[in-house]
Amino acid sequence: MTGTTATSAETSSQRLAPQCLYIGGTWRLPAVDEWIDVLNPATEERIGTVPAGSAADVDEAVDAARAAVAVWAATTPENRARLVNALADELERRQDEITDIVVAEVGTPRRVAYWAQVGLGIVDLREAATASSQIAWEEPLRNSLIRREPVGVVGAITPWNYPLHQITAKIGAALVAGCPVVVKASEVAPLTAVALMEAADQVGFPAGVINLVHGYGPVVGEALASHPRIDMISFTGSTAVGRRVLELAAQTVKRVSLELGGKSASVLLDDLAGEEFERAVTSTLRACYLNGGQSCNAQSRMLVPRSMLADAEKVAAAVVADYCPGDPSDAATKLGPMVTAAQRDRVLSYIRAGLEDGARLVTGSAEPAAGFSTGFYVEPTVFSDVASTARIAQEEIFGPVLSIIPYDTEDEAIMIANGTHYGIAGAVWSADQDRALSVARRLRTAQVEVNGGKFNSAAPFGGYAQSGHGREGGVFGIEEFLEIKSMQL
Repeated sequence: MTGTTATSAETSSQRLAPQCLYIGGTWRLPAVDEWIDVLNPATEERIGTVPAGSAADVDEAVDAARAAVAVWAATTPENRARLVNALADELERRQDEITDIVVAEVGTPRRVAYWAQVGLGIVDLREAATASSQIAWEEPLRNSLIRREPVGVVGAITPWNYPLHQITAKIGAALVAGCPVVVKASEVAPLTAVALMEAADQVGFPAGVINLVHGYGPVVGEALASHPRIDMISFTGSTAVGRRVLELAAQTVKRVSLELGGKSASVLLDDLAGEEFERAVTSTLRACYLNGGQSCNAQSRMLVPRSMLADAEKVAAAVVADYCPGDPSDAATKLGPMVTAAQRDRVLSYIRAGLEDGARLVTGSAEPAAGFSTGFYVEPTVFSDVASTARIAQEEIFGPVLSIIPYDTEDEAIMIANGTHYGIAGAVWSADQDRALSVARRLRTAQVEVNGGKFNSAAPFGGYAQSGHGREGGVFGIEEFLEIKSMQL
């Protein structure tokens, strides 16, 4: 379920400006009187209403962005970075409040939402502002002057799983590059985007530099992707929808950056033992279950030497006991609900598929989590003895489901890790750092954690193969939004 369309009989109090469209520096009513209910996945109660925007609303937002192109591109990189930093300051001031919004509309446990949802969104903006000073906006090359210029108006289409970070990772880089943006946030979790626009309005960006149009993907998303006056689309979401974005964008040969699905592998090598082995299993489960497993880079496959399979199962079962589903607003909760009933049912269907394919269930259930009268809860699940070709080992589940896959040789482990259509993330664990790095170099994936290496927000984030193309983060993210011109002197 992605929210239901409310009738025009709803009270006007549900349509106040903060939940409307943000276009040209003002809050506006939509062209069509249709509204989308936003549900709390833990309580199933309606917590807000946003417009179901139309192609006409997209036209209006694009007009506002195009009118801002010249002014924003002429603003110095230093001033653009200053405003982006000011937006980060405003989000930081409201971090507790926005965290509550994320918890309510996504179901992310609060302690995770504070740093991984809102905190990371703030970091995105600060990294973009810092990286702006590292861009050679103009530089000589022999008898040429090389100039980097903004690509133009950017359409940013973002998903529900990280409703602030997925927007800020795009607009931080686009804004410091000099590009006005039109954001289409997910209709499942749009209220965080509203809070972001409120913060941007408070900071005082020039009119039209940042715009927000709510609505459904087949209407607003497709209107953005095919719009002749949008110069670039930056999309994060499923691989299937990414293909559709490419198809529509090709009509006007616009630039496209895609961050799509994943089926990331954590490879545990045979020299691990004792606490190192337990740490590797624990860290993999944590990376699999973060945000309820609703992350494109979730480490949903754990590859272990066949001789260590029983030990891996034992450690995994003990760790999972700490991940009891619960109220996401409770500080002790590690695992909240799935974002919608449809997402819960999708995850459960994959658990059933795992059982049908002969995988061994270590812990978890193909039924909704027990003990909840409301909410879209799933039991944390671990399968073992999973065939590398099984559906649960090949397809993105987007839920708290780990597949433990045995292997016999290092070469086989690398072949299994590389044996999906995806390539967005992964991990390697070894008692020998050099050996771990050697394996990491052979993985066909865009980010690899080596022995628990921490996330680096300045490093490039993106994907190989059907995980997409283009990068976000730091200098690499800004470069996606720049054209390069050479002037021969």
